[in-house]
Amino acid sequence: MKSIVIGSGFGGIAAALRLRAKNHKVTLIEKHPDLGGRARVFKKNGFTFDAGPTVITAPYLIEELFTLFNKKSQDYIKLTPLKTWYRFIYEDGGVFDYSGNEDQMKKQIEKINKEDVKGYEQLVKFTKKIFDKGFTELADVPFDKPLVMMKQLPSLLKLKSYKSVYSLVSSYIKNEKLRRMLSMHPLLVGGNPFTTTSIYGLILYLEKKWGIHYSMGGTGNIINGLEKLMIEQEIEVIKGHEVTKIISDNGKISGVKLDNQKEMLSNNVICNADPPAVYEKLLSLNKTSPLFKWKQNRMQYSMGLFVYYFGTKKTYPDVEHHTIKFGDKYKEHLSDIFDNKKLNDDISYYLHRPSATDKSMAPEGNDCFYVLVPVPNNQSKIDWKIEGEKMKNLVIDKMEKALLPNLRENIIEDFYLTPDYFENELNTKFGSGFSIQPKFTQSAYFRFHNKSEIYDGLYFVGAGTHPGAGVPGVLSSAKVLDKIL
Repeated sequence: MKSIVIGSGFGGIAAALRLRAKNHKVTLIEKHPDLGGRARVFKKNGFTFDAGPTVITAPYLIEELFTLFNKKSQDYIKLTPLKTWYRFIYEDGGVFDYSGNEDQMKKQIEKINKEDVKGYEQLVKFTKKIFDKGFTELADVPFDKPLVMMKQLPSLLKLKSYKSVYSLVSSYIKNEKLRRMLSMHPLLVGGNPFTTTSIYGLILYLEKKWGIHYSMGGTGNIINGLEKLMIEQEIEVIKGHEVTKIISDNGKISGVKLDNQKEMLSNNVICNADPPAVYEKLLSLNKTSPLFKWKQNRMQYSMGLFVYYFGTKKTYPDVEHHTIKFGDKYKEHLSDIFDNKKLNDDISYYLHRPSATDKSMAPEGNDCFYVLVPVPNNQSKIDWKIEGEKMKNLVIDKMEKALLPNLRENIIEDFYLTPDYFENELNTKFGSGFSIQPKFTQSAYFRFHNKSEIYDGLYFVGAGTHPGAGVPGVLSSAKVLDKIL
């Protein structure tokens, strides 16, 4: 059996390894000169910048890929648990250190609002129920038939899946600061907490179950370890060539065509590329159905991302590994991003300082950062050639004021990515950061299916298919593939 995998994000690599473990002859094709997709690495003058995912949860999903071949993940990668998971900073200067230490969590909650301690305990209990169903039971179940979804609907409704994450959190928590903090998880997978189905409240419990980890040497080191494993297992890896067409005959996939005109035959093609881009750009559109067309057209896409990478000539030892800074307004700002598709100066952002844990990420005496700002996707028609520099300066001003004094004069290396990078380099529709939004009407059966609804021999892994974005989600999508192929 010959299988071709397009794209080398976590989902694509996991798919290639799982197919290899089933004795498929596997070829993985990556358009960039390096592997990783969203998890690529940029190196500049001694600084190492992880391009994308930095929060590693459910590490067993990574370990499983090594145990498929009787290998130990520790021989390839080193994951370190973090003590403080996120430091939250509010507009009034208030600080909350979010961690797996429940006593400290409750003490901090008590200081903000005594009544919410009990609500927090109940919320954690409820998110465990969601986790048991939504993650443990369903994350690797194929949702390619309506009946599968129908069977699950009663239990999903019992878990209040019709509510949003923010609404679920608010039913237990009274204080607005705590509501924001405990409902922010959908933003990590491209969703608006006010519209994302409460099923994604399971992330809150998922973090508590396994903790939050950092990969020494950066997330890119996990990609390096998995690449080494692929080579050992004789998976053919082609870099620097893009698939320009998926070849089909009467609705059956027979191979791919590359940008150098080379054609490669295979029984199956597995796309780690964004499903809408695959259907629109790589396949001949003569085979489709009105229902599928309607499904494509009704999809709503995640926000875009502005990501600013910078290195400083001094260190900021008081800054945690992960910091989340909330703007003054929350709902209004998210509404501007997701609904009105316009920029707003009252930004919230996530700051990553890997050199807090790992000195190898920056030259001695220096510090390494990236700051991620949710912005509208390219449906907004924002001209990032103009707005990119403005956004960079706004972000520097905000960080100087709240976190990093005299930052501007200490930056010695920097660059940024906008939704244009995601659209042009990663082929995501509208430059979305996480493919389609994780709403209830776009979850499980309602997402793009792991097994194509249209073409025989075409499969999907990654953020746009079931179960969704985030490292655990895309790794689980390869487990779904394992069951259907």
